[in-house]
Amino acid sequence: MKPLEKYNPAVIFLYFLLLASLAMFAANPVMIAISVLTMNAAAVAYSREGLARSYVFYAIIFVLTSLANPVFSHNGVTVLLVVNDNPITLEAVLYGVMTGFMILSVLLLFRVFSTLMTSDRLLYIFGRAFPKLGLLLAMTLRFVPLFGRQRRKIENTQRTLGLYKDENAIDTIKGKLSVLSAMTTWGLENGIVTADSMSARGYGIKRSRTSFSMFRFERSDLGLLLIVIASCTFIFFGIATDKLKTDFYPRMQLPPFSPYATVCYILYTGLAIFPLVAKVAETLRWKWISGKAYDDKIKR
Repeated sequence: MKPLEKYNPAVIFLYFLLLASLAMFAANPVMIAISVLTMNAAAVAYSREGLARSYVFYAIIFVLTSLANPVFSHNGVTVLLVVNDNPITLEAVLYGVMTGFMILSVLLLFRVFSTLMTSDRLLYIFGRAFPKLGLLLAMTLRFVPLFGRQRRKIENTQRTLGLYKDENAIDTIKGKLSVLSAMTTWGLENGIVTADSMSARGYGIKRSRTSFSMFRFERSDLGLLLIVIASCTFIFFGIATDKLKTDFYPRMQLPPFSPYATVCYILYTGLAIFPLVAKVAETLRWKWISGKAYDDKIKR
């Protein structure tokens, strides 16, 4: 098994698109639980930094989503309490929690997706059919980490010069506004430089465009593509025929564990855990190669 990033970008893009679609449209607690657990493990394996801060954001989104449904929806027969003549039902709470976990699973999935799908891969996918969209996505993905690194540089420089020394709210606000002003100036200047560079290299001239890419469509890509399409088609059929449907109103009813549903859960688990398995296999293979090279060096 080769690393996931070694597969063709179009196959990886389709894989994540179908996996996110299954997580959003299934509305099945079992599949959502599988997605959250596997995508969280994959996010930990693939992310290099900033994951702790992302968890804070994910927790806020989960809490807000979970609380929003019982506040605005009062369907269900199991009343937990009444607030201002509005019943808070168990079914609405459970549906809100499930929706929160569903959004959390999709956020974690796109966390892994953003790690694997670099700007050159997106340009490879959309560059020929939608050149402007491909360029926009590639530049956006490029500028986001650039802005983050530049913000940290400016903050560290200003701390060295004595900013934030008072450690109070007013000093912090003044420092953040100073950083925002510097970032705005830097962003506008960088945009002008990028535009001049593109113009100097002939972007937008009226003649046929050419593109170059190092990516190739191999047999392993075809195999993964067929497995993903066949598995997702099988699961989507179960969703369309209500074999995986969970009813929350008026009373919660979990889908029956039929043989068809069991096969769907197994297939979905295999699809969702694939990025983690590929990463673990790559790590073990690298350690084995490094250990073997070290042993050969010792023998010499």
